[in-house]
Amino acid sequence: MAEIIVPELGESISEGTITKWFVKEGDSVNQGDVLLELETDKVNIEISADNSGVVSKIAKQDGEVVLVGEAIGSIGAAAAGGASAPAAPAAEQATPAASAAPAAPATPVAPAAQPSVPASEGPSAIIASPAARKRAREQGIDLSQAAGQAPAPAVAKPAASAPIKQADSAGASKDAKPTERKRMSRRRITIANRLVEAQRTAAMLTTFNEVDMTAILDLRKRRKQTFFEKNDVNLGFMSFFTKAVVGALKAFPLLNAEIDGEEIVVKKFFDIGIAVSAKEGLVVPVVRDADRLSFAEIEKNIVDLAGKARANTLSIADLQGGSFTITNGGVFGSLLSTPILNTPQVGILGMHKIQVRPVAIDNERMENRPMMYIALSYDHRIVDGSEAVRFLVTVKELLEDPEQLLLQG
Repeated sequence: MAEIIVPELGESISEGTITKWFVKEGDSVNQGDVLLELETDKVNIEISADNSGVVSKIAKQDGEVVLVGEAIGSIGAAAAGGASAPAAPAAEQATPAASAAPAAPATPVAPAAQPSVPASEGPSAIIASPAARKRAREQGIDLSQAAGQAPAPAVAKPAASAPIKQADSAGASKDAKPTERKRMSRRRITIANRLVEAQRTAAMLTTFNEVDMTAILDLRKRRKQTFFEKNDVNLGFMSFFTKAVVGALKAFPLLNAEIDGEEIVVKKFFDIGIAVSAKEGLVVPVVRDADRLSFAEIEKNIVDLAGKARANTLSIADLQGGSFTITNGGVFGSLLSTPILNTPQVGILGMHKIQVRPVAIDNERMENRPMMYIALSYDHRIVDGSEAVRFLVTVKELLEDPEQLLLQG
């Protein structure tokens, strides 16, 4: 008998919530088979079987919180001949004469965890996580025929049109407007707590500037085809902004630091977090050693991390660390915002929508230019206002003269 143990989940993660068991008691499993999916504060993690055998016990159900090191089930040895069903007791074995007469059928008990799937719905009706579906595709498995992939029980929901009764101050019941309650995911709770903590602990201020994107747009227009043919990735905006941030951090290292008690820890590396919107909320995977990467390498890193974030396959290592963060609200149409610090970092750069606006070229001329507002939120406890403003001006100047970025590598 082998216990199913919640493994170490990564730095600072001590618990998780079971999102879904992919097996049930009595199922046969092989070593390496995915047993369940666990939601943590940062990512969803699949727990696989360490041994082959039969799932003999499931101690924790979907939606329950479990701790690292906790036993949540067990796997027993497989029955002889590979069958998982126990043999009939000797007292109940039928004699040859008795077997000639049909026995009264036992009243079947429909398992609550296996609702029927209409034949018309086919394989698309099978409920499985994206990771489980990917695994099945890679191994050529038909989920509708695979053991342990039974659809999860349907949860009855109140009809949207049904009025919800609630008691008024006098204790009487009356019709109220329709509402719906949803349990916050563990990740959403963590995001909420961290944002409130950042607001509470940091002396956060935001300074703004604007960037004329003409030079970058012109460079991308001239180079995008050859860049793609050479590197098999598009030349986006994020590589320019990442390089500009690295250049500004080298000039103003306190923006690349954090506070530890009464000490300032200045980081001598440039691991840049890129905020990505995923289904369960904002995540910030990290581009490591961005100062050593080419434009193409940065773009490939960002494409890979964003894809993993949206497929919910980011690892803990993808999210750990980071010395500074860039967030791009412009992809959703934001014209201006004040980004919140990704603590314990002390700086975050906000990008916004590129919008053509009239710009004064000199005292005589006006031109329509593609402009972007940029925002730097910073922790005023260790970053002075003048330093923050000069940091943002440096980012602006590097973006408006992208050849500098190319020359600096």
